[in-house]
Amino acid sequence: MAERAPRVTQNRELSWLRFNQRVLEEAMDESVPLLERLKFVAIFTSNLDEFFMIRVGSLHDLAAVDPGAVDKKSGMSYRQQLSAIYAAVGPLIACKDRVWAGLREQLAQRGVWELSMGEVEKREQKYLKQYFAREVDPILSPQIVDSHHPFPHFANKLPHVGALLRDKRGEVFGVIPLPAALPQVLFLPGERMRYVRLPELLLAQMGKVFRNYEVVEKTLFCVTRNADITPNDEAFAMDGDFRARMRKLLRSRTKLAPVRLELGSPVSGRFRDYFCRHLGLTREQVYTTASPMRMDYVFSLADKLPPALRAPLTYPPFTPQPPAQLTPGESVLRQVLRRDVLLSYPYESMEPFLRLIREAAGDPEVISIKIAIYRLARRAKLVDYLCAAAENGKDVTVMIELRARFDEQNNIDWSQRLEEAGCRILYGFDGYKVHAKVCLITRRDRNGVTCITQVGTGNYNEKTAAQYTDLAYLTAHPGIGADATAFFKNLAIGNLEGTYRHLLVAPHALKRRLLGLIDREMAKGSQGYIFLKLNALTDLELIQKLCQASQAGVRVELIVRGICCLLPGVEGESEHIQVTSIVGRYLEHARIYLFGRGQEELLYLSSADFMTRNMERRVEVACPIRSRAAREAVHRIIQAQRMDNTKARRLGTDGQYRPVSDRTGVVNCHDVLMREAEEAAAKLRTPVQGEGLRRLLRRLLGRGKAEG
Repeated sequence: MAERAPRVTQNRELSWLRFNQRVLEEAMDESVPLLERLKFVAIFTSNLDEFFMIRVGSLHDLAAVDPGAVDKKSGMSYRQQLSAIYAAVGPLIACKDRVWAGLREQLAQRGVWELSMGEVEKREQKYLKQYFAREVDPILSPQIVDSHHPFPHFANKLPHVGALLRDKRGEVFGVIPLPAALPQVLFLPGERMRYVRLPELLLAQMGKVFRNYEVVEKTLFCVTRNADITPNDEAFAMDGDFRARMRKLLRSRTKLAPVRLELGSPVSGRFRDYFCRHLGLTREQVYTTASPMRMDYVFSLADKLPPALRAPLTYPPFTPQPPAQLTPGESVLRQVLRRDVLLSYPYESMEPFLRLIREAAGDPEVISIKIAIYRLARRAKLVDYLCAAAENGKDVTVMIELRARFDEQNNIDWSQRLEEAGCRILYGFDGYKVHAKVCLITRRDRNGVTCITQVGTGNYNEKTAAQYTDLAYLTAHPGIGADATAFFKNLAIGNLEGTYRHLLVAPHALKRRLLGLIDREMAKGSQGYIFLKLNALTDLELIQKLCQASQAGVRVELIVRGICCLLPGVEGESEHIQVTSIVGRYLEHARIYLFGRGQEELLYLSSADFMTRNMERRVEVACPIRSRAAREAVHRIIQAQRMDNTKARRLGTDGQYRPVSDRTGVVNCHDVLMREAEEAAAKLRTPVQGEGLRRLLRRLLGRGKAEG
């Protein structure tokens, strides 16, 4: 099987770039409102930034350490992968520029103007000059490079303007970083929505800043640096203050080697070569882009628009709904003790889970709360409730992962707050990230000790719970509670090899158990069935096992949002495997594992993708779904995604995604699930209608018979 793997596998990095192309295609979809399309351009941009910082950065490191190594999935060396990435990114940048320019023009027609400096009206030019003199110029730090001034360090992803300058002594390089304290865009006065980007203003004022020089050439530019912090780095040794070591590592991130240079306009060959020589880059690592290099500002544009202008440019508003499985006004804790509950974000609100923690914090019968946290929002009610629980005398243990990429500082800050409130803080393991999403509430009453366990597919992040599709399972099942109790004990003593009856836990047992479940379906031949919903599929051993299942006749249905290194439909290898990707209004994030059909079906929710890092270098948890109502809710989600022919794309044997065209009608799974959540919540608000009315009539009729 191993020697045939390249026929059914593709390179991870190129697969990711095709996924990001799918994101950009959403910006081209005319059925999507204009400002939402602009957001997809911004998401594409930030995705690509992170890709260069992490994946391209790590490939550079690997190429330096082991230049002869070859990627088993594609047969490419690290250098070949880098060359293929550079070649693939250029056309994507050109496409982004075209899409952005088209959206900019269409938005202007609808009253939202992003202006170049040449498009600004005279009275606005006066305002910009005054703003520059008053707010910008006083905090600038211009610099020239000559024999007395060394070439400066350019901070990662910070916009700069650079110029070749000339005076009577010759030419020098001049540079001005855009201060991080300044906004990315400046809104012009007046009732109309008109704005300019601050880097454009700074570029236009270059001559005033370097007034003693002639500006020969100038451009906006931005340097992307390797930001990969390897968990096995010596600095991660666990002796000493781990928080202090993490702070040191974060400071080093801004100083790592450049991996990309973005230019805001074409420059001469000698100007480009000047950059390359001093930054240690090759020409293929330099990209010229007409569109913004940073687009964070896009996400706040809608808030500045009047409602009448905003409505046609954005998605219809949707508020996460109250879960239909919970009775309004009744204690969530008491309800979960009686029956399992499944929360489906963002269609349903995260508030019931937060209310559960708040109730537990004040419940005299709750003796402990334990939780594993990977990412939190900047503002987190969850932290307030955990702190309140500790202050109320509960035993609160928080396993917080300080190495959650790009959220390290946020988690450091929260860990301090929790510790100060009296929570016990755990930081995880040397070389292993704790990525599991598990919460355990333990109660003691006159009937003994009971546990409520929550296992989720997504983070305890109150912001992303309204943007990412995730599932959270709340259960008082004693077996799952016993496993969760053992799980947190093992975290506390550093035991990665614990055994569990119900939960599947990485790195010790999850992969082995998954391989066994695939074997179980293989034994059924054509009657076997596997459904997996993942964010990424890269692990070669699991890919090979799925291909073996296909060869045995098992139907394998995969919904993989992002990277998929498995190529489906290859005759004799993966012909019974189908791979679909869904990119739309919400970020698909839930992981679902399903093996078998009918009475033999095994259904799990998990925090783990089918990636080697998740299976072997992270602590992950998959939880079986026992409740019939919860299983039915998961199946409704699966069915909506199966039927999607609007946002779904099917992966071909050539690694390309194509629209799903094998169904009639128009089905958008996000719209379907939003509508279902709203309809279910409406029934909660009108209990005397429908089934509620029938129950009321039965009670009245029964009372009448008793009185008669």
